[in-house]
Amino acid sequence: MPGDDTTTVQSLIRGLAVIRSFSATAPRQTLAQVAEHTGLARATARRFLHTLVATGYAATDGSDFWLTPRVLELGYSYMSGLTLPSIAQPRLEQLSRVVDDSSSMSVMDGREIVYVNRVPVRRIMTVSITIGTRFPAHATSMGRVMLAGLSPEQRRDYLSTTELVALTPATIVDRHRLFDELETVSQQGWCIVDQELEPGLRSVAAPVYSPSGDPVAAINISTQTAVHSLDELHSRYLPAILDTAQIISDDYASTRLL
Repeated sequence: MPGDDTTTVQSLIRGLAVIRSFSATAPRQTLAQVAEHTGLARATARRFLHTLVATGYAATDGSDFWLTPRVLELGYSYMSGLTLPSIAQPRLEQLSRVVDDSSSMSVMDGREIVYVNRVPVRRIMTVSITIGTRFPAHATSMGRVMLAGLSPEQRRDYLSTTELVALTPATIVDRHRLFDELETVSQQGWCIVDQELEPGLRSVAAPVYSPSGDPVAAINISTQTAVHSLDELHSRYLPAILDTAQIISDDYASTRLL
């Protein structure tokens, strides 16, 4: 957790940590589990959990705790003020119909990508992907096209301050090799990641640009290695995703000019 900055409110930081401790793999937790996941003392975790229950953001049966749909209000202000997901959604739906595979859009948040759109065609990962799902940027196609949009100095800073965890045996964790990969992605304008996030999963991504030419998001198509080869990603998926990314960028620019 953030340290001794006098401009921060530690109780709010701890409360947010309690909320974030709930996930797809831990939708229900005991007090002891929340304390363990957040590093908080049990008494402190108990106060936060009962505060969340009292305000309607969590519920309990006396033993387990879980979040309620009211927590969606916390993200509503961001999502309602972000026109890009609403612009992109019909384009992604059309893309998924054309290629018959799942498509998504994400934005960067720190060292991770966060999904803001998702058109699932079939279950492709052991982890369920929904709006708000996060993955390390370095191991994903969407993360890499966003990182490739940074300046070389910013990329070096990212690589020097980020723990590059190997999620599979194929994940690139060598900083020099990843820097070269990001340079290639920057020059070509797209990225294919093959089984670096999860075995058996490959994806192709392209950036979505703001009117000023800065990458503001990324879209991708994900598929299974048993279904489509790398050659198919290049010949069939890549043209489709580049066209869709351009259309979304154009649509977004049009709304900014209104």
